[in-house]
Amino acid sequence: MQKRRRVAITGIGAVTPIGITAAGLWQGLRAQRSAIRTLTRFDVTPFRSHNAAEVRDFIPGDFMERKRAKRLERFGHFAVASAKLALEDSGLDLAKENRERIGANMGSALGGIGYAENQFAIFLREGVNRVEPQLALNVYIGAASCNVAIEFGLQGPNNTNGMSCASGTMGIGEGFRLIRDDYADAMVCGGVEAPLMPLCFGAFTIIRAMSTRNDDPERSSRPFDRDRDGFVMGEGGAVLVLEEYDRAVARGANIYAEVVGYGNCNDAHHMTAPRPDGSQAARSMRMALAEAHITPTEVGYVNAHGSSTPLNDPTETKAMHAVFGEYSAKLPVSSTKAYYGHALGASGAFELAITALALKNRWLPPTLNFDAPGEGCDLDYIPNVGRDRDVEFALSNSFGFGGINAAVLLKRAG
Repeated sequence: MQKRRRVAITGIGAVTPIGITAAGLWQGLRAQRSAIRTLTRFDVTPFRSHNAAEVRDFIPGDFMERKRAKRLERFGHFAVASAKLALEDSGLDLAKENRERIGANMGSALGGIGYAENQFAIFLREGVNRVEPQLALNVYIGAASCNVAIEFGLQGPNNTNGMSCASGTMGIGEGFRLIRDDYADAMVCGGVEAPLMPLCFGAFTIIRAMSTRNDDPERSSRPFDRDRDGFVMGEGGAVLVLEEYDRAVARGANIYAEVVGYGNCNDAHHMTAPRPDGSQAARSMRMALAEAHITPTEVGYVNAHGSSTPLNDPTETKAMHAVFGEYSAKLPVSSTKAYYGHALGASGAFELAITALALKNRWLPPTLNFDAPGEGCDLDYIPNVGRDRDVEFALSNSFGFGGINAAVLLKRAG
């Protein structure tokens, strides 16, 4: 049997509402303040929900040639920019690498839906001849990994999955497997989302999935809290450079953390509601632990999916009780979505970047806006103030529409 290879995280690129670059993301976390505001990109008065987490001060031309930036749209801009930042952070010299052994693996729930919405409005108003010719090339979900591959000449494995709010986590988990099983030496992996347009935003308000705490935007995302009333939509991109561990050490790379386990399964229950007993969510966590050959009590932190919705939070809590048993009372858990909203397919990538930074910097980010536990939410959610903590293993969870469950386990470097 072929020996499974170890996998290191050597680069982090972030374009998020709380910060751009790995350092900016970390600074935003340490500020312990939400970036959620009243949405300004369009008139929100027709909708029940008015809040969102926007990426501000982002200039695509800072990350790619202006001609290239003009051909892409916000979804593509986020993908290329976060990949560029991750590659620069990793120190990989692509000119000296075998690019057939470096690939791109991304995730996105909705791809270029915002751009498609914009172009459809032009079509209705002015006719088909006024629609941008690159429409078909920009809206499909696979454009995320393909644009990254083209921008950086990556000829290895390439994929973008569309598995809802677990897709960023799955992009990283599947990239881990490709290196572990010797299909690649390095992978550029993550998630990207650009959903803040009226039709897409309105669709989630129609199904009453989003918070209506419109008079207090910064406190509208409240994971695990008694007064939570839905998620808050966000946007952005996050990419990790994964690399075979020994080659990363040999070139003197800065290693944030090691990826040691990945679990993925399906509730096979409902398109929007999680399986009530949380059994398959728990199974995804157990799969990640089993792959790493560690026991539940060795996990020192969980970055929870914690979407601030009535159903998800207690179900995820139930799943963690099932996995960690009596130890769950001592296990620090937090959801960082109160900082930057729920960026759908990008959220899991945000959160794995955050988990790697937490291990590296020995500080656990809090669950903001946590005043009192909701029914069925009885864990240590690190309320409002982060903690200095030296943790060896940390788990990150993501769950999505269609019953998708994904969990990735990281180990502190060194």
